[in-house]
Amino acid sequence: MSDSTEYIPPKVWTWNKASGGRFANINRPIAGPTHDHELPVGRHPFQLYSLGTPNGVKVTVMFEELLAAGHTGAEYDAWLIRINEGQQFGSGFVAANPNSKIPALVDRSGPKPIRVFESGAILMHLAEKFGAFLPAQGEARAACLSWLFWQMGSAPYLGGGFGHFYAYAPTKIEYAIDRFAMETKRQLDVLDRHLAENAYMAGDDYTIADIAIWPWYGALAKGLLYGAGEFLQVDEYRHVQRWTDAVAQRPAVKRGRMVNRVMGDPASQLHERHDASDFDTRTQDKLAQG
Repeated sequence: MSDSTEYIPPKVWTWNKASGGRFANINRPIAGPTHDHELPVGRHPFQLYSLGTPNGVKVTVMFEELLAAGHTGAEYDAWLIRINEGQQFGSGFVAANPNSKIPALVDRSGPKPIRVFESGAILMHLAEKFGAFLPAQGEARAACLSWLFWQMGSAPYLGGGFGHFYAYAPTKIEYAIDRFAMETKRQLDVLDRHLAENAYMAGDDYTIADIAIWPWYGALAKGLLYGAGEFLQVDEYRHVQRWTDAVAQRPAVKRGRMVNRVMGDPASQLHERHDASDFDTRTQDKLAQG
């Protein structure tokens, strides 16, 4: 596409703070902290600093699945990080994740705290630590890790690509929306063809591959992501729909998607989780009534 307003890149790029749309106030071309702020530390072996976005939901679902499977050592504190307020740029958070993205985990279960960042790395760390939701060897393990890394590589096209240009960019650009809508539908077709022959992403068993993929593509399949369900005709991916519903019915998934959530029905929000009883006593609807 070409017209009189076509953008011509300058010889040297400069940062225009006014650009960037909805998230312009938190996006910047440099790393490092913007202010001093130490992270709180709770009483459990794992300290999670996150927000209930798809990437954050992966980890809270994983913790709740581990606890549901009887791994009592997986108790965790989930602290809310409000990224729209720039809390991810505090010195404590940057120490936990130098990339300043949620989620960030500090594993305090051993003699020395271990920081783990990037949601896929956190899932692998926990799966290997507890010997759960990751096949130990062979074809099943290869399939699980392949689909885990498929999600890590594919979701940026869905979120930063399609989601940004369709829902958040200050200017609607036909080429960009078409380009990333095509890629998003291709990804849905990849999933649909695979799930036509498999109950879950790695075969018959539920694994961290499902935990990683579901928060993004399950929400997309139900029209909850970017309000793009009709635009992308998500109902036609019937095997993705079947898998999405199966994962959504898991009790641990229902709990995990509530943690660090700050949007939607107040009854679905548990801003911070420090004990299993918080699901009964601290959901936001009960706080409002009290």
